[in-house]
Amino acid sequence: MSEETTDPQIERAHARIVNRLGLHARAAAKFVSTAERFSSEIDVARAGQSVNACSIMGLMMLGAACGEDITLEARGPDARDAIRALLALLADGFGEHD
Repeated sequence: MSEETTDPQIERAHARIVNRLGLHARAAAKFVSTAERFSSEIDVARAGQSVNACSIMGLMMLGAACGEDITLEARGPDARDAIRALLALLADGFGEHD
């Protein structure tokens, strides 16, 4: 018999917003689309405010502009994969190469 843990895996990471327009509507939509692929609960924080990564409005309300840092926290069985995918999206500037 295998033991099941009741404590979900927790992963945290810090990232910088690198796209020129920051975390605007289109970028937030891409972020949500990526976050929704995972079963883990994911939060994004900036300046003491934390929002659910699956909320476009919440992400936009963070007001994360180019050059600002955010913190990602994922809790669940695929937390590590979720953080890696979101970090890759952020590092790529949401695909906005203008």
